[in-house]
Amino acid sequence: MTTPGFAPEWLALRERADAEARAAGLVEELRPTLNRTPLVVRDLGCGTGSMGRWLTGRLDGPQHWVLHDRDPRLLSLAGAAMTGPSTTVETREGDLTALTAHDLEGTSLVTASALLDLLTADEVNRLAAACVEAGVPALFTLSVAGKVELDPTEALDAEFEAAFNAHQRRVVDGRRLLGPDAVEAAVAAFEGLGATVTTASSPWRLAADQAALTAEWLRGWVDAACEQEPALVTEAPAYLRRRLGGVNAVVAHTDLLAMSRAD
Repeated sequence: MTTPGFAPEWLALRERADAEARAAGLVEELRPTLNRTPLVVRDLGCGTGSMGRWLTGRLDGPQHWVLHDRDPRLLSLAGAAMTGPSTTVETREGDLTALTAHDLEGTSLVTASALLDLLTADEVNRLAAACVEAGVPALFTLSVAGKVELDPTEALDAEFEAAFNAHQRRVVDGRRLLGPDAVEAAVAAFEGLGATVTTASSPWRLAADQAALTAEWLRGWVDAACEQEPALVTEAPAYLRRRLGGVNAVVAHTDLLAMSRAD
């Protein structure tokens, strides 16, 4: 069993919740520093382009977006959805963790959504170094924060949360993912290089009007917890039935804006 992953259907299902959750105040803090024309924005791990659809209208003037992802199918969808009269797009397939300061020359902004928690500490350090060396601000949204609030509560909630968080920190192909530790690691990496970092809470607030997303998220959350902690498998079916019968959820995320002194 696995979490919903990066299927276009899952990304489409979560897009509204993502848009409502992102900390728009960080964009307002960022905007005065973006004065070149056109803006060149690199979207790392772009998926189907939801970050671009959310951010383009919040930035001023003509924009050129460079979309990075490993999945050519997602890149194709993102590129097709990002066209507009003042927006141009190019796509780059490949390993975004290998980007260097040289690659970021001429870039106005590096951004990403739901990415940092999928990286390792070394990858975050390299990404921070590339941004700071190139003098490019970075806006990372919707990093998993490791806290879920369910209403009504149950005693098992904490066990599933702990197992899910451990799953987010698992080793994948020799890479130890940061999971809920990602924002702390990114803050340390950027600040250690002299950048100014601001963070803001960006929780999903899932209620009856997001029933389809709530159900899909719950199934993925429980499946990942069981994969990490098999002892929960016997509890999972009844727990999930109760939760799918009606629950409100607040799923914590954190947004981060890093600006070097050169920005």
